[in-house]
Amino acid sequence: MSEALLNVEGLHQHFPITRRFTVKAVNGVSFAIYPGETYGLVGESGSGKTTIGRSIIRLHTPTAGTVTFNGKRISGPLDRETRNMLREDMQMIFQDPMSSLNPRKKVGDIIGEGLDIHRRCATRAERDALVAGMLQKVGLSPAHAERYPHQFSGGQRQRVGIARALVMNPKLIIADECISALDVSIQAQVVNLMRDIQDETGCAYLFIAHDLSMVKYISDRIGVLHLGYLVETGTTEEIFSNPVHPYTRSLISAVPQPNPELEKRRVALSYDRDKAGVDYAAGTEHSLGGSHTVLATDAEFEKWKAEAGLG
Repeated sequence: MSEALLNVEGLHQHFPITRRFTVKAVNGVSFAIYPGETYGLVGESGSGKTTIGRSIIRLHTPTAGTVTFNGKRISGPLDRETRNMLREDMQMIFQDPMSSLNPRKKVGDIIGEGLDIHRRCATRAERDALVAGMLQKVGLSPAHAERYPHQFSGGQRQRVGIARALVMNPKLIIADECISALDVSIQAQVVNLMRDIQDETGCAYLFIAHDLSMVKYISDRIGVLHLGYLVETGTTEEIFSNPVHPYTRSLISAVPQPNPELEKRRVALSYDRDKAGVDYAAGTEHSLGGSHTVLATDAEFEKWKAEAGLG
């Protein structure tokens, strides 16, 4: 496998609330993303998915840990060259397509803002041509460049957000629950659009979501996050065929089956970390072969393997 495009090692993100109380949102998360692949990050609301994305792109300054992108460390103080590289080669698609677009700017100016800041275009005509081409690529009309965000539907606004990220031709796009605010039919359109663009440009995605069926569809590898800890990671096939951690198994068991006969027999498992007596801080990574790992103590690992039928 080629060298990792993004390498996250022991990422911690803590937020001091008072002198005595600190929210520990992310605790020692490590993973890598390779060029051209999609890494899905799943977990319930409040598990730290969005915080990880924002820490990687430096909307938050990481409390501890090392983040390396494109061969350069981006988790410490940034010099001008590294900062410019980060802002050009890594982009983010935000969860709410309305609040992430400036309501006072036309769509053409929103999409072209990065081109203006980084002086990518020599003339106004060249910049307008790039914006028009990007609008067409995401399924909108070049004439839409003269409209304002409130004149679009939710799905169209998310396409504008995708166009804004893509126009810089980034190597990595962080998609932060970019389909959760959309209708199911529009979700499918947006995800298929993202896959087509990935095939065309070779960009990598960090796909943050809590919809497991959509993550299964788009992701090459998956990381399962719970309470700020990465509890299980592996390829899509490994995670869905042989889930070992009880939290992963509870998530997968909650996914409805399209087959009525299978749905009748589906049993949703419940998982309560406190009742189960699981201490994530005491666990270490255990390998199940391939890229499949689980965060557990030795005793928990043997127990969960037996419960999962992997003996």
